[in-house]
Amino acid sequence: MRVAAFTELTGPDGVTVIERENPQPGPGEAVVDVEACSINRHDLWILQGDSVSVDTDALPFVSGLDVAGVVRAAGDGVTSVEEGDRVVLFPGETCGRCRFCREGPENRCESFSLFHGGLAEQACVDADRLVALPDSVDTTTAAALPTAYLTAYRMLQKANVGPTDLVFVPGVTGGVGVASVQLARVFGADTVGTSSSRTKLDRTVDLGLDHAVRGTDPDALRGDVEAVGTPDAVLNHLGGDYTELGLDVLRRGGRMVVCGRTAGKRSEFDVGDLFLGHKEILGSTMGTQRDLEILVELVADGELTPEIADTYPLAETGAAFEAMENRTTVGKLVVTNGSEDK
Repeated sequence: MRVAAFTELTGPDGVTVIERENPQPGPGEAVVDVEACSINRHDLWILQGDSVSVDTDALPFVSGLDVAGVVRAAGDGVTSVEEGDRVVLFPGETCGRCRFCREGPENRCESFSLFHGGLAEQACVDADRLVALPDSVDTTTAAALPTAYLTAYRMLQKANVGPTDLVFVPGVTGGVGVASVQLARVFGADTVGTSSSRTKLDRTVDLGLDHAVRGTDPDALRGDVEAVGTPDAVLNHLGGDYTELGLDVLRRGGRMVVCGRTAGKRSEFDVGDLFLGHKEILGSTMGTQRDLEILVELVADGELTPEIADTYPLAETGAAFEAMENRTTVGKLVVTNGSEDK
């Protein structure tokens, strides 16, 4: 089979399509014919050499978390899926033994990690982590869900977002940002978001963003956000200086949920504002398998349509990462294995 492997950790030019042996499922595993796999900034960080979990010793490395396709074969003891099932993978990997695996939520597992290997024609996965797809949900759409939409859904839950709330999303035109806007509407909330690009903001307004603010300087953005209203929640996938901005504009008793570090690994903020304002800052990673099942149900019911900016055949995976690196698109980028790519 072909895989789009990271052969150098130098950015998009480090992707090479190579041949590997077809995987065989072991006990409890299933092999999936990958029809679609979306890419994420997590993959790009690895490709750029900015990940502590993957270094040059692991090359060639096949990334790709968000796998959707058709079960080709199931290993011994597998009863949850069978050959021919259309599925999407929950990419979280957990120990199954710690208190969080026993009591939930599982995404707090003490050994939580992520599946890699979806940028390929086939992937061998834990069969119990596969979620069935209704006929109304195609695999390209399903591949957009597991990381960005799953992360946004869990963040909205942790922030206790409900109808009529105002949610602030800095960097709103990114994958998690767009997912946050679309899902906030499902929750009945309004959104205010920021971006440097007027074109990308306009597109995000089309997808449900209620208040668009153009700019990237946190100090300059503060007044523009406050002019819209006082956010009840902040969904912060940027980190860096945007953490202080989010805390400053947050209402008394509000919650900011942080899931990323695109704008910086460290943040400074006014501790007095935090405790005197009874505000909360919470960390969040991914979500649970049940969350993914709910997202699939939302898509099947027509309540959510994930935004897909573009699709690329496996041979052009490097171009997909180039588009992500250049920040030229709004929505998910999906690598596909269609008949025209074989």
